[in-house]
Amino acid sequence: MRYEGTVYRPPSEAGSLIIQLTIGCARNTCTFCNMYKDKSFRIRPLEEVVEDLDMARQYYSRIAVRRIFLADGDALIVKTKDLLYILEKCHAYFPEVERISVYGAPKDILQKTPEELRQLKAAGLDMVYMGLESGDNAVLQDVKKGVTAEEMIEAGQKVRAAGMTLSMTVISGLGGKKRWQSHAKESARVISAIKPEYVGFLTLMIEPGTELYDQHNRGEFELLDPQEVLDETELFIREVDAEGTMFRANHASNYIALGGTLNAERDKILAQIEQSRKRSKFRPDIFRGI
Repeated sequence: MRYEGTVYRPPSEAGSLIIQLTIGCARNTCTFCNMYKDKSFRIRPLEEVVEDLDMARQYYSRIAVRRIFLADGDALIVKTKDLLYILEKCHAYFPEVERISVYGAPKDILQKTPEELRQLKAAGLDMVYMGLESGDNAVLQDVKKGVTAEEMIEAGQKVRAAGMTLSMTVISGLGGKKRWQSHAKESARVISAIKPEYVGFLTLMIEPGTELYDQHNRGEFELLDPQEVLDETELFIREVDAEGTMFRANHASNYIALGGTLNAERDKILAQIEQSRKRSKFRPDIFRGI
């Protein structure tokens, strides 16, 4: 396989074969993100992608490849007919594969028709990871996400209607001290409207080289402390209504680990938060990471 630049994937894809269908991020405007700043976005020639699949099959000739993740940040921007071709090749080279997944930017999802998404699901695209980041339109505008909460809802509902598994992420602390309440409440509103199979919380880490890093240094953005992050998370859990959604806050960036299934285990999650609040024992920043 050939990889260009740093390759990112969701934590749950740690054991997956990663194939770069695209390079970088097509939009790359988010003020908090430095993941693809060293790359110019492009869609790779399909023959190169197939060559990588062939190389991977030879390398894993005696190993069953159960999962494939199509990187980088915007695989769904690829034309549907080309995606269908690559999915066909994934199954041809790896007939044992059980799950193929991608990052799904909301704008890319919205550009697909419901029929196209159903075709992709039928061809083996099983799971989409979509970054909500925040359900607060003011926060989304501030961080230059380039999409509204309403568009997020539409995109998420389209993925679910197509029968694909949807995993969404929210970034704790992204509203800062000024908008933490609306960030929590509006994020809960969006998740409630979509009811994805999974929602994961990351905790904001300000990375050098980002616009948000400069804003923070100028005093224009105030980070939440660990206790305030707990307050924000508690407000989200109390507000959200997403029966059956699996909630996780066990990423390396989180100050504490939380988990449970909504809505049935709401009280369990709230008890975890309260216990952590009383203990005031949080992961040191030196051990936190993206």
